[in-house]
Amino acid sequence: MTTTDAKATAASTDRGDMPSDVGGRLSLFDRFATRANAFVSRAVFFALCVVLVLVWLPSYFVFGSVDTWQLIINTVTTIVTFLLVALLQNTQTRNDQATQDKLNAVAAALADVITLVDHGADAQRLRRELREAVGLEDRTSS
Repeated sequence: MTTTDAKATAASTDRGDMPSDVGGRLSLFDRFATRANAFVSRAVFFALCVVLVLVWLPSYFVFGSVDTWQLIINTVTTIVTFLLVALLQNTQTRNDQATQDKLNAVAAALADVITLVDHGADAQRLRRELREAVGLEDRTSS
């Protein structure tokens, strides 16, 4: 590795925007949301939903009233949907953030390569165009 390569690598990692630089542990809620996401995306969860509907269907004869019968399934599905949206949004947001961090790292690395290859005005123009083309964000929005 040349001195120039070392400087470019140091400059890239000093910013702390590399995906591997994301440190720390996930919060308890984030870990729970990740596990819930893994569970609901499997066939087992779908099968449980089908079983719920199959158990609910004959329950009409227990309740005798169509209104009560429909209220039960509507309430259960609404609650499950409400909670799953919150959990899945958490994992989706973290996934989007990780993807953006990776894209920023790739764009920064390409911009550094352009600068290393040619230090002239053309390299600066290419670097600026690259940053604009990939939408490299200096600060990732939340």
